[in-house]
Amino acid sequence: RLGDFYEMFFDDALTASRELEITLTGKNCGMEERAPMCGVPFHAVDSYLNKLVEKGYRVAICEQVEDPKQTKGIVKREVIRIVTPGTNISQQSLEDEKNNYLMCIFCSDDSFGLSVVDVTTGDFRTTSMDELHKVVDEIFKFAPAEIICNDAFMISGADIEFIKDKLGVSVSNIDHYYFDEEQGEAAIKSQFHVGNLNGLGLSDHPMGKIATGALLLYLHETQKNALNHLMSVSPYETSEYMIIDSSSRRNLELCETLRDKKKKGSLLGVLDKTKTAMGARLLRSMIEQPLIDRAKIEERYDALTTLTKQAIAREEIREYLNPVYDLERLMTKVSYQTINPRDMIALKVSLQWLPPIRTILEECGDSLLSGLREDLDTLDDVAGLLEDAILEEPPIAVKEGGMIKDGFSEQIDQLKRAKTDGKQWLMQLEERERRATGIKTLKVKFNKVLGYYFEVTNSFKDQVPDYYIRKQTLTNAERFTTDELKQLEDIIMGAEEKLVSLEYDLFCEVRDKIGAEVIRIQKTAKSIAGIDVFCSLSVVATRRNYVKPSINDKGVIQIKNGRHPVVEQMMRDDMFVANDTFLDNGKNRLSVITGPNM
Repeated sequence: RLGDFYEMFFDDALTASRELEITLTGKNCGMEERAPMCGVPFHAVDSYLNKLVEKGYRVAICEQVEDPKQTKGIVKREVIRIVTPGTNISQQSLEDEKNNYLMCIFCSDDSFGLSVVDVTTGDFRTTSMDELHKVVDEIFKFAPAEIICNDAFMISGADIEFIKDKLGVSVSNIDHYYFDEEQGEAAIKSQFHVGNLNGLGLSDHPMGKIATGALLLYLHETQKNALNHLMSVSPYETSEYMIIDSSSRRNLELCETLRDKKKKGSLLGVLDKTKTAMGARLLRSMIEQPLIDRAKIEERYDALTTLTKQAIAREEIREYLNPVYDLERLMTKVSYQTINPRDMIALKVSLQWLPPIRTILEECGDSLLSGLREDLDTLDDVAGLLEDAILEEPPIAVKEGGMIKDGFSEQIDQLKRAKTDGKQWLMQLEERERRATGIKTLKVKFNKVLGYYFEVTNSFKDQVPDYYIRKQTLTNAERFTTDELKQLEDIIMGAEEKLVSLEYDLFCEVRDKIGAEVIRIQKTAKSIAGIDVFCSLSVVATRRNYVKPSINDKGVIQIKNGRHPVVEQMMRDDMFVANDTFLDNGKNRLSVITGPNM
C-alpha cells in the first residue's frame, strides 16, 4: 500500500500487469534502470485480488500499519494477510450457497490424514483413511478451492494434474515442518483452548491430527489472525456416510450437471427451496454426504412429517427466515475485523427474527426440531447492543464517522453538538462578513486541501478588506481566510477529527463484544441452517407430492410408481411415465430401465 494505491514492483509487476491487463509503468528505485511497477486503487482492490486468486496465485497484502498523519519519515508497513484460493474471504468471490474449503492432506506409509476447513464459516473437519482412492473420493465430495499437502502425497499416485485441471483445485506441497507432530499438537491446543486432545476426539485419528495441526499452522502464517471463529474441529469417519466414488458422484449429478456445471438440472436444483445461505450450504452438504444410519434417517423423516402436517407453522417460519443474513460469514468478518457498520445492521436485523422462529417451533413436538429449537439462542443481549449503538443507515466505511447512535456515548454527543454549533457559527460569520464588506456573493466554503475559506468572485475583488489573507487564486474567484475563520476552523476540525476517532474506537469495542459471543452465534447459525433445510424439504415434498419411504435392512429396494425427481421436473406433466423398481441381494441384482423417460 502506497497512499491510495497498492503497488507491485519487479517480477510481481510484470505478472500482475499481464494477468490483470493493467498498465505497466516504472519507478526510480536508485538503480541504473527504473523498476517495473503497476498498481490498483485501494478502494477497488477486491476485484483485482479475486482475479489473481482465481488464477491460482497467492497474494501478500502489505499494509500501512501506522497513521501517516502521526508518522515522521517512512510509514511502517507489514504483511497483514496472504490471500490464497482457500482463504479468500472477499464477498465478491464467494458463492452464498457453497462452502469455500481449504484441504490439508498428510500422507505417510500409505496412510492418510485429511483436514478441511472453510474459514468463511468456521466449518472444520478431519478424518483418517488407509487407501488413496478414499482420499480422492473426499476431494470430490468437498470440492476444495485449495489443497495443501506434504511431499509424500505428491508422489503417492494421486492424479495431481487431473485434480488441478479438471476440478480447478489449487494444489501445492508445503514445507515438512508444518507436519511436525509436536508443533501441530501445540497449535491445536492453543486454537481450541484445551489441555489435551482427548476431548476433541482426535486421539482416534492420529493421521488426521497431524493434518489438522499443519492446517492450523498454515492458516496462522497466512492469515496473521487469531481466527477466533474457528472454535472446534469435528472428527468424522467416512463410514458414517454412504460411500459415493468420484465417478458416481459426477454421473449422478447430485449438485451440478455434468455438462454445464449448473445447479439447475441437478438433484440439489430440485430440492433447494432454502431461504438462507446457511441452509443452502447445509442442504448441499447433506446431499453430498447421505446418511447410512437407519435411526438418524428416520429421525429426519419424522421432522419432515411434522413440518408437512403443520404447513401453516412451517410457512410462518419460512417467512421469518427470509430476512436472516449469513450469520456464519458475518462472524468471520468480526473475527477478521473487516465487518463494517452496514454488516452490523444486517446482523441486528437477522437477530430480530430469532425469537418468533423459536416461539413457533414450540408447536412442533418432534425431537429433532425440538433439539434445533434448544440450540437457537435468541441473542437478545447482542441485538440490544447493536440497537443501542449503531445508526439505522450508517456509512460503509468505518473510519469516516457517522455510525454511532445519539445517546450511546455522552462524549460523542458532546462532540456532535460542537460540530453542529460550529456550522451555525460559520453561517453567522458569513452573514456578518457580507454585511461588513458589502460583498453579497461572499461564501464560506470547505475542501480537504485548504480547509475553510471565504470565496469572493472577481467582480467584488476590489471590496476585499485588508485583514483578509489570500489563500488561493482561481480563474474567476479568490479564496481568503481571516483570524476569526482560522479559530473557528480549529474548533470545528478538532471536533470532527476527535468525533471520527472516538466513533471508530467505540465501533471496535462493539465489534469485540460481539466477537466474544462467537460460540453462541455459530451454534444459533447451525440451528437456523437445520430449520431452514427441513422446512425447504417439507415444502418440496408437499408441492411434488412425494411420499415417506419405509426403510428396511433386508437388502431390498422396492419402489412402486417411482418418479425420477430431476427428469420429472424437466418434462411436461403429461409426458412423465412412472416406473416400478425391484432389487435385492439375490437374483434381482440388475434392473434395465427403458421407456419414454430414458
